[in-house]
Amino acid sequence: MFDGPRSMAVREVEHPTCRPGHVIVDVYATGVCGTDVHGFDGSNNRRSYGQVMGHETVGTVSEVGAGVPRSRIGEVVVINPLLSCGECRFCRSEQRQVCRARRVVGVAPELLGGFADHLSVPAANAIPFSPDVPRLHGVLVEPLAVGLHALSVTEPTVDDAVLIIGGGPIGQATALATRYRGIERVLVSEPSPARRALLQKWGFAVTTPNTLRLGIDDALGCPPSVVVDAVGITPSIQAALDVSDHRARISLVGMGAVRLDVDSYGISTGERRLIGSYCYSDDHFAEAVAWVGSGIAALDDLVGRTWSLDQIGAAFADLTDGEPPMAKSMILSRCATLH
Repeated sequence: MFDGPRSMAVREVEHPTCRPGHVIVDVYATGVCGTDVHGFDGSNNRRSYGQVMGHETVGTVSEVGAGVPRSRIGEVVVINPLLSCGECRFCRSEQRQVCRARRVVGVAPELLGGFADHLSVPAANAIPFSPDVPRLHGVLVEPLAVGLHALSVTEPTVDDAVLIIGGGPIGQATALATRYRGIERVLVSEPSPARRALLQKWGFAVTTPNTLRLGIDDALGCPPSVVVDAVGITPSIQAALDVSDHRARISLVGMGAVRLDVDSYGISTGERRLIGSYCYSDDHFAEAVAWVGSGIAALDDLVGRTWSLDQIGAAFADLTDGEPPMAKSMILSRCATLH
C-alpha cells in the first residue's frame, strides 16, 4: 500500500471475493510504471494514500465466479486494467478508454492493484497469454499497448515518415509498434545516451532534441508526416509542430505537463491534426497481447530488475533516487514461486 509520501507498507488483508463474472488472478509479476513512481514521490497527484498501485500485471487464474467457465482456472493471463460503464456509446464501440466513467485498476484508489498476491477483475479483463514466451514479457503488454494505440490513432501507413519524441518506455513501445506495422522510416528523439544506444541496438535511427532537424534530414529525408509525442511538455509539442510536414498527424500520449502552450497557428495554417491518445482500445490491447505472445526478441532488453513484494519499499526508493532504469522494474508476488 502507498502509505504516504515516499512510503510503501506491506500489509495482510482479506483475500478478494470472487464475484459473479469475475476471476481471481494469482499475481505473478507487476511492472512499476513511471506514474507509480511519480505518485510515490509526490511529483504528481495521480495516486492516493492507502491505495494499492500496479496496472501492468501477468498472473494465473485461480478462481472463477458465477457465469465464468471453470476451464479458465489455470490460464496464464495478462490484465487489461481499464474498466468502464459498459453501456455508453464509447463502450458499445469498444472504445472504453474514452468512457466518461472509465477507471484503471491500480490507478483509481478504490480498485486494488497488482502490487498484491491476488487480484479480482472482470473475467473479460483477464486476457489469455501465450505460455510459450517468458512469463515476464506479459508485464510489458500494457506499456506496449499504450505505444501501439498512440501510433494507431494517427492511422499510419507504410509510406509515412514517423518521428517519435521521447525514447523512454512509451517511446520505445511506439518505436517497436512502427516495426510491427511495417513502417521503415522512423526516427526517435531522445536526450539520454543510454536510451539512444538501446534504440540503436534495435535498429532505429536516433537523434537528440538539439539536433532534431539534422536527424530528420539524415534519417527521414523529409518532414515527418506522423509524430508521436511521448513526452507531453510545451517544448516537445512545439518541436512536433515546428518540424512536421503540413497535414501531419500528431499523437499526444505523453503526460509530462497538465497544460501546454500550443502554437495554434502551426496547427491551423499547416492543417496539422493534434490527436490525443489515452491507454488503448480493447482491440489494441488484445492485439498487443497477441503481438507479445508471438515472440519479440527486443523485450528481453526491457525485462529489468525483479523485486519481491516484501522489497517494494526499497524498489520504489531506488527508482525515485537512482538513475531512470533502461528496463522495466518488476515486483514479484509471493504467488510467483507457485506458478
